[in-house]
Amino acid sequence: MTKTLTGVIAAVATPISEDGAPDLKRAVKLARFLLDNGCDGLNVLGTTGEATSFSLDERKTVMDAYKANGLPLHRLMVGTGAAATADAVALTRHAAELGFGGALVLPPFYYKGVPDEGLVDYIGTLVKATIQKPIPIYLYHFPSMSGIPWHVTLIKRLLESFPARIVGLKDSSGDMAYARSVAAISKDFAVFPSTEAALIEARQGAFAGCISATANLNADLCARAWREGDVAALDAAVAIRKLFDGKPLVSGVKALLGHIHGDPALAQVKPPLAAFSPADRAAVFAGHDAVRAKKVA
Repeated sequence: MTKTLTGVIAAVATPISEDGAPDLKRAVKLARFLLDNGCDGLNVLGTTGEATSFSLDERKTVMDAYKANGLPLHRLMVGTGAAATADAVALTRHAAELGFGGALVLPPFYYKGVPDEGLVDYIGTLVKATIQKPIPIYLYHFPSMSGIPWHVTLIKRLLESFPARIVGLKDSSGDMAYARSVAAISKDFAVFPSTEAALIEARQGAFAGCISATANLNADLCARAWREGDVAALDAAVAIRKLFDGKPLVSGVKALLGHIHGDPALAQVKPPLAAFSPADRAAVFAGHDAVRAKKVA
């Protein structure tokens, strides 16, 4: 299997065409820019990438475009979780066949209160379906969205059942106590908090890095924090992240991407998300530009 991913990973946004389909040309351009400007890897088709708003075929076309354009797939993990197990199998197989560095797997998220046995069976089905090309599996913990947690006891059971395949977890709960408890399960289990604020702690060995939506916007600063322990750069990166407090994150990230790259088309979101409001745009753009105007020593 591919070596476990580490470091600064952007939960990369998916540009969208006027017809609502993924804008593959812009998607490849953005991915390449991030990899060339601070990101150690990318999380493709996650929450920031609006994966669950795309069809199965649309998600596959995004994966195919990264492959066809020569992006380093070993540095990319791709969201393959789905409400239907058959869809998750199809996406995970496709990611494995293309050579992605990992599959980031949400639990099947429609039914709530499901027993651990059902979730073990779900993961077991993905493992069995990819036995010929054993892509590393990262669990995606985002209970406020999915309604289903990957709790510590369940994670331990999955690691015991599939020790060679379950390699890590992205924690989007915001609960650092939870992240630390999961990281304590095994030194070989790669845990990624969803905020760059954890990078110094990660650098000291607590976590494998971070997977952050706002790394679309501040990857250069995050890289300095991760690689050099640069606290001033981290403070600037966190200041950019805090601009979105109390605001819609995905549409906000995409709006600021459009501003940074001089390409308003990058701000397009797919229903049910709505465009970032004009007032929020003005505040975030001004805040970002002010942070960037300060020279970080």
